[in-house]
Amino acid sequence: MSFDTGGPTPGTPTISPSAEPEESNPTPLPDDSESGTVTTQLTNGLTCSLPASSPLAKRLKSQRTWVGPNAKQRLAILRKAKSVAIVGASPNSTRSSYFVGTYLLQSSDYRVYFVNPNADTILGQKAYPDLASLPDVPDIVDVFRKASDIPAVIDDVIASGAKTVWVQLGIWNQDAAIYGESKGLTVVMDRCIKVEHARFHGGLHLLGFDTGVISARKLVR
Repeated sequence: MSFDTGGPTPGTPTISPSAEPEESNPTPLPDDSESGTVTTQLTNGLTCSLPASSPLAKRLKSQRTWVGPNAKQRLAILRKAKSVAIVGASPNSTRSSYFVGTYLLQSSDYRVYFVNPNADTILGQKAYPDLASLPDVPDIVDVFRKASDIPAVIDDVIASGAKTVWVQLGIWNQDAAIYGESKGLTVVMDRCIKVEHARFHGGLHLLGFDTGVISARKLVR
């Protein structure tokens, strides 16, 4: 949502939603419990105090401040990986995890593992009940689970020995991302591995659509 009032008043916090979390946003600092205020750091580096109960303070508190790997780093992750485990994979052909699994099997050289305790096979491949049951440690664990489940998944990823957890588009748990990084994981969140792989390998243009371009260039898979 964007609010356009004709330009910000000097000294007033500005909220600039962005599709790329790398951009700077106002950062909420710890509440002052005695005065009932929250100190907010503005994009220009200055700080101001707001009533903790005010709508603006609540909105700033909910803003994303964690920053994951940038585009170059995500490309390096995808290039280095040899295997991907999809946690929350579904045998239902209408689910996004099914589309992602289909893409990775058909358009990448990754070994793809499907993790779902309620399925025997997915896309003709054996489905595993959990990460601990996989035949080897995956390079990337791609997660299709609701946001509140992500901390538990991260614990499972750590226990499995995997080094990268990739949380799919539309799923965000900032505390879980910070927790994962504190445990030595590389964390990508709220990004589709299918879209990112296709984007880096010529299948998409910047808006994420099929370019329709046939190229003789060898793609990095």
